Amino acid sequence: MASVNPSEDFSGWLPIRTWLQQGEWRVDWCWLGEQRLTRPFFRDDVDQALRLPFNQAFRRETGIQALLDWQVASPGLAPSAFIFHASRCGSTLLAQMLAGLERNIVLSEAPPLDSLLRAHFLDSTASQHQPRWLGALLSAYGQRRHGNEERLLIKLDAWNVFEAPLLRALYPDVPQLFLYRDPLEIVISQLRQPGMHRVPGLLGPSALDFSQQDASAMSPLEFTSRMIGRILEQGLALCRQQGGVPVNYSELPDALWGRLAPWFGRTEADAPALRDIAAFDAKQPAMWFTADSQRKREEADDDVRAAVGRWARKPYEELEKLRHLDQILHTSITD
Repeated sequence: MASVNPSEDFSGWLPIRTWLQQGEWRVDWCWLGEQRLTRPFFRDDVDQALRLPFNQAFRRETGIQALLDWQVASPGLAPSAFIFHASRCGSTLLAQMLAGLERNIVLSEAPPLDSLLRAHFLDSTASQHQPRWLGALLSAYGQRRHGNEERLLIKLDAWNVFEAPLLRALYPDVPQLFLYRDPLEIVISQLRQPGMHRVPGLLGPSALDFSQQDASAMSPLEFTSRMIGRILEQGLALCRQQGGVPVNYSELPDALWGRLAPWFGRTEADAPALRDIAAFDAKQPAMWFTADSQRKREEADDDVRAAVGRWARKPYEELEKLRHLDQILHTSITD
């Protein structure tokens, strides 16, 4: 590590917020020390860390240049894989299994990353800086805080699939996965318990935006079905044009010790621990996992089926065709 002034040393600190303030991008840091990122979402680990007396007494806020300087002083691990998803389709399960291996650093839907990926919607000058900012941010998350970390694995928010080309240009050789499932099941889940992107206006500016007039004229069912359809279409483009790997929810958890193993460095010795993690609910790790696909399909009435058929079924079917081809290729290579 290069020698740095103590005031510029961010060992043990992680960015927990990036935002635009009076024309300048700022970074809020939190002390995590050697605490690993093991909870379902990055914000869960941050919430725990913020309860520490130290973090209640001391906060560290800088300009984004400090993030760039820290990358030069202490380059972290480069990303080993990006996990994109259509929401409610097993990405949290996959992230939790990977986080169960101490050699992995797993970043799960970190708000600072989302903010910088969508910075160009708020700041017309951001596009020219985004690659440097994103590289520095991921370098900060990729710091070895225990010494044995080997991989930095990034799970993004569902709407970040539209920014996949930006990450692809920055890390052209890093594998990109796209997780999805039958859109009927996703739509039912989103209608039952809306995510941020399911509520018009809540997410803020993004590539998912409909015009305000269009959004206000849609029923929750139409808005949700069209939104999921657009994400699936972008996931399809990711797989067709950028070499993304399509993964259906129905393949989990077995795919992790099957066709996905080469990208995550899984060994046979890891299997028992990974299977134990997979037995629990990914978002509520204290509860046993219960399959709900059949229940979701039974819950869908004719209106839901018609809306999903109109707005989201086609890209799902095209993804399935690609996935089956990928499985055939994988089988031919391993045989």
